[in-house]
Amino acid sequence: MKRTINHDNSLSEVHGSVDTTTQAKGWKKAFSFLGPAYLVSVGYMDPGNWATDLAGGSKYGYALIWVLLMSNLMALLLQSLSARLGIVRGRDLAQANRETYPKMINICLWVLAEIAIAACDLAEVLGMAIGIQLLTGLPLIWGVSFTVLDTFLLLYLQRLGIRKMEAFIIALIGVIGFCFLINIIIAQPQLHEIIKGFIPSLPEASELYAARGMHNALPPETALYLAIGIIGATVMPHNLYLHSALVQTRKIKRTDQGIQQALKWSFVDSAIALNIAFLINAAILILAASVFFNTGRTDVGEIKQAHELLSPMLGSTVASTLFAIALIAAGQSSTVTGTLAGQIVMEGYLQLRINPLMRRLITRLLAIVPAIIVIAMFGEDEVDRLLIFSQVILSLQLGFAIIPLIHFVSDKKTMGNFVIKPIVQVLAWLVTSVLVYLNIKMVSGEAMDFFSTSENMFAKIMIIFAALLFVALLVYSFIFPLLKKKVAPGSSIHMHPEIKGIQDMAIPVYRKIAVALDFSENDSKLIASAIGQAKQETTFYLIHIVESPSAILLGNQTDDFETQKDRERLNFFVAQLKDKGFDAKGILGFRHSASEIVRIVKEEDADLLVVGAHGHTGFKDFVYGATVNTVRHELKIPVLVVTL
Repeated sequence: MKRTINHDNSLSEVHGSVDTTTQAKGWKKAFSFLGPAYLVSVGYMDPGNWATDLAGGSKYGYALIWVLLMSNLMALLLQSLSARLGIVRGRDLAQANRETYPKMINICLWVLAEIAIAACDLAEVLGMAIGIQLLTGLPLIWGVSFTVLDTFLLLYLQRLGIRKMEAFIIALIGVIGFCFLINIIIAQPQLHEIIKGFIPSLPEASELYAARGMHNALPPETALYLAIGIIGATVMPHNLYLHSALVQTRKIKRTDQGIQQALKWSFVDSAIALNIAFLINAAILILAASVFFNTGRTDVGEIKQAHELLSPMLGSTVASTLFAIALIAAGQSSTVTGTLAGQIVMEGYLQLRINPLMRRLITRLLAIVPAIIVIAMFGEDEVDRLLIFSQVILSLQLGFAIIPLIHFVSDKKTMGNFVIKPIVQVLAWLVTSVLVYLNIKMVSGEAMDFFSTSENMFAKIMIIFAALLFVALLVYSFIFPLLKKKVAPGSSIHMHPEIKGIQDMAIPVYRKIAVALDFSENDSKLIASAIGQAKQETTFYLIHIVESPSAILLGNQTDDFETQKDRERLNFFVAQLKDKGFDAKGILGFRHSASEIVRIVKEEDADLLVVGAHGHTGFKDFVYGATVNTVRHELKIPVLVVTL
């Protein structure tokens, strides 16, 4: 069965850029599919997960390793469903939502997704800043400020292509893995204790501590709370948007066999990448258990605290350095993928494409500004609370990504032969129920703590109101696809407006054409392009701007040698046009090119401007000016840009 996709591409600049349809076989064929899941996996080992892993290891030793494994299996299931949506339907999750839900619901889902990405970026900014501080000793606020520079790194990677970006991320994952491998070797954990940690249990702290002669037992519910925290911090909502788009960077055969092959290798890719993420998270927990729990330091739950204690307790200064390097690598890798997710969400929900630099700066500033404000007002001690807050925000958004995803891949009408099996549907809904419940429990626990310690009634009312809206939207996102398989026309955000015929189009006739001349060898090319748009009754306005020192100082009062020569040349071109039967007029402007061209065009009421572009960018724009862009934004008439 041949399939055709007719819609705008997700991540259009790299869509289908890796060709998997070649005749290559064996490992080369497999290698062409591998890569997208590594960009996704870094979200599972970002700095936001480190605090829960450290706390779990220092307080309960190896006992909660099974929780990490269970979280990893949940993540593998959900990420494989996300990849299935992208491969089979050729939609990312944001695009699928836009085509299914009503417009107002999509706006809400978009806002929530943007908040989740900003919260994720906040965790990454803080993680990188803490890593920079631990490695260099710089104040945390400087480290936060420096993270804005990675904006330019991402832009550079995007220009290199998706494979280079994947290689960069894999290299960072390798750095993280190497750092923790060395620390694990130094720590020498007990292998039999690690194996016991894979057996599901939630032991009371008193049992564990008594076995080691400790007496500082924790409340019994702490193990459950930490388990919730570990699971809740693992599956990231933006990763589901990301994976459904990244798999579309592979060009595949749009046949049942080609799609089945892509699904198989995508699952292999996800399994390898997410298991690497599991091993790194487990390494953090095992390191905390070996170094802190086994020596009685059960109070370690903060990244900076762990860094300070590692070297003294292991007897090696290398341990803390490697820990800081791994933290920076984790933050850097996560921030690259977070920005890609932001691009997918904005383009998918709103069909809005903005400058990549602007998109990156907006996302980064939404993370940096809160961090700087908190550090400036309350000091560096509050950074860990801000990190926890970012994870709470992420937890709130998770259901709004998972619920629609399961609906989409369970829909026989759109998925065809690749709809997920009933047993997988049951398992997916079970995982969703567990994750949503655990996240709501964690968030409600934080809210109850606030209610018991705060006397701010307005804040309490706002929290209750937000909670009601949250529950209502969550229920609606679940029920709507069940009640209404077909959305009424006009009720969703569409990819494009309705197609209209071209038979009744009004063809413009340009009666006043302005031509901006720079008096170079390119002038004849500009005039020829203008004549190509003209009728016999068209009037031409030839414009040249004098920018001599005298003209800049005196404006239209100047009559220096350059102005005289420019006027003669302008009159020459006017005469040439009149010889061809056109009406023409020459106009000199003075001082600033862009503003003068705009002024003259408006005064003469021209209905088309022809202007030349020399093709320089960046620093040359700064030196020579960027007249075309300035003029184009100031005028409301068509501007024909002729490349010179």
